[in-house]
Amino acid sequence: MNNFDSIICVGQTTWEGDFQKAVVQLMTELSARHRVLYVDYQFTLKDWLMGILNRRPVPVRKLMRLSSPLTRKDVGTGGEVYVWTPPLILPVNWLPAKPHDWLVRWNVRRVVKGLRRVMHQLNMTHPLIVNGLNPVFGLPMLNQLNEYATIYYCFDEITIAKWMSRHGSRYEPEYLQRVNAVVTTSETLRRSKSLLQPKAYCVKNGVNFDLFNQARQLADVRPDSNPVVGYLGSADDRINLDLVEFCVQTMPDVTFQLVGEVHEQAITLRLSRYPNVVFTPPRQPADLPPLLARMSAAMIPFVCNEHTYTIYPLKINEYLAAGLPVVSTPFSILNDFDGVVELAASPADFAQALRRALADTSVPRVEERISMAKNNSWKKRAEEFEVVIGQLVQDQIPAPIPVTH
Repeated sequence: MNNFDSIICVGQTTWEGDFQKAVVQLMTELSARHRVLYVDYQFTLKDWLMGILNRRPVPVRKLMRLSSPLTRKDVGTGGEVYVWTPPLILPVNWLPAKPHDWLVRWNVRRVVKGLRRVMHQLNMTHPLIVNGLNPVFGLPMLNQLNEYATIYYCFDEITIAKWMSRHGSRYEPEYLQRVNAVVTTSETLRRSKSLLQPKAYCVKNGVNFDLFNQARQLADVRPDSNPVVGYLGSADDRINLDLVEFCVQTMPDVTFQLVGEVHEQAITLRLSRYPNVVFTPPRQPADLPPLLARMSAAMIPFVCNEHTYTIYPLKINEYLAAGLPVVSTPFSILNDFDGVVELAASPADFAQALRRALADTSVPRVEERISMAKNNSWKKRAEEFEVVIGQLVQDQIPAPIPVTH
């Protein structure tokens, strides 16, 4: 079997966006050594309508083929990534199993037909497929693109994630058994997926080190005011609201800044009444370093449950790259950060840990945090991912068995 000539990543998220995405960062780094085509989020007719009504950002012109759906992105690694917007598909996630499965196959045939044309245009004939947490599309796509092999890139527990659990939890078991390997972003996910796919590897989330380390260079402009404890990312049901509110109440001299979308109304209702809480709307990644530069410490106040136990958060290395001390709940296996990130489970312990973090400003400690983040860069993670690819090449694994249903 010949080697692959390109990497095609079937994403479940858009390439652009207001936050760092693991699959996008990984493909960016891999593009330095491989030809990469990223299949963007599969917009539905419902999405298109919301775009027409200006209710959400949707590439309407590309979807209507009024402008080219294929864009070449020059990325900071010296490589380039082609991003392709698939044709509109039918919204089917709300349907029961039987009609859903029939229409998903129709959707996939539509996407595959367009993707083959793009592959021909780019002279990609024997790709390595990387599927980013999309087994519902991945399963019927197997053996449709003359692929060399398929890697399932699993960065969340699909049986728990609300947005994919209904049908994704049905498709994933068979998909795991049919792909050539699975790469997870946490050790807990790797252990879980290895029950069905023995070729299971863990490549943890990384950090765009050069971007987030800019915050350290800007830190000297931090105003002489109340210290700021920051949180980056979506504020949703992962947040231990009782814990955060306790810290806010008992630390009135500290400003708590939450940067990102708020998906739980209770978070806004309970925290907005405190004068030392600031909600900042989501920002583009390039706009985050100035915000981090004004923070004195950072927190990851997640609840400890079945879902969060599978998470290796992107934000932990982003904080460290900025040189910030970090306090987290022990929601998952975080022993990689022993001695650098302080863990605290109870509200009182968390508040005390934040006080210690705010005083943890010595140059050696700052350098220790930055050094750890640098060792966890996306460049390093891409090299780890390529070790997995190399193992597939060495094993010369045959193509997956075609789907029969």
